[in-house]
Amino acid sequence: MPDSTPPPRTVASRLTAILLTFRSGNSHSLTEIAQLTGLPMSTVHRLATEMASWQLLTRTDDGRYEIGANLQQVAGEAERAPDLDERAALAVTDLSEATHRRARLGVLRGGSVVYIEKRVGPEPPTTFRPCATLPAHATALGKALLAFAPRRAPAPIARGRSVFTAHTRTAEQLDQELRIIRLTRFALARGELVRGDCAVAAPVFGPGGSAIAAVEVQLTDVRADLERCRPALVVAARGLTRELSLNARGDGRPRLRVLSGVPGDDVSA
Repeated sequence: MPDSTPPPRTVASRLTAILLTFRSGNSHSLTEIAQLTGLPMSTVHRLATEMASWQLLTRTDDGRYEIGANLQQVAGEAERAPDLDERAALAVTDLSEATHRRARLGVLRGGSVVYIEKRVGPEPPTTFRPCATLPAHATALGKALLAFAPRRAPAPIARGRSVFTAHTRTAEQLDQELRIIRLTRFALARGELVRGDCAVAAPVFGPGGSAIAAVEVQLTDVRADLERCRPALVVAARGLTRELSLNARGDGRPRLRVLSGVPGDDVSA
């Protein structure tokens, strides 16, 4: 017998109806959510996508949806350790709110950095996308990753580097800077990709001691902001190192599920 209950009309009631379909802990496709709530497919798609951007829901590899990391935290659920893509959104949000600056988290893919970012304001952080990349040699985020990459990785990147501004490092300068970063565990970029855009980054380490990701904070006044933002950056990098090490796969690298379908990539940190 069909359910004669009218579908929810207000935004709050629609969001509630969607979330309540996950009470059993199962995952659902958009079609299943629409059937369970009585909402139009277009409404379900729009709201589920927005809730996923806020980590209230998570979209799985097969296109289904399940409870996301933020909702798990609200519910006090600690049984399942988060993947890197889930944890990254929370980390950049916390880092941006603590510093009132743009925050990024990235992983190395060839000579580029695939990244997400959270800008100051109410908008949620971006998601990992194959088209959202930065050149590793011209960003603080990338240099923090290159410094702790396998020894053979930075050399071809340095040789094939592009020059973006007058401050873009030469191959020799980059090599010297990576040596310093290995000692200090901080990477600085001063207008090397975009004139006037400065940032500081720190690596996030895996169980084997290699950098599986890096976090970055934008600087408007390098001297003043560095003193202010570096402590928050340290906390973020060390916290992620602990969490992701506990959730590593057998090879010591957390899996970045969002990019697992990109041709030629297994973008694990």
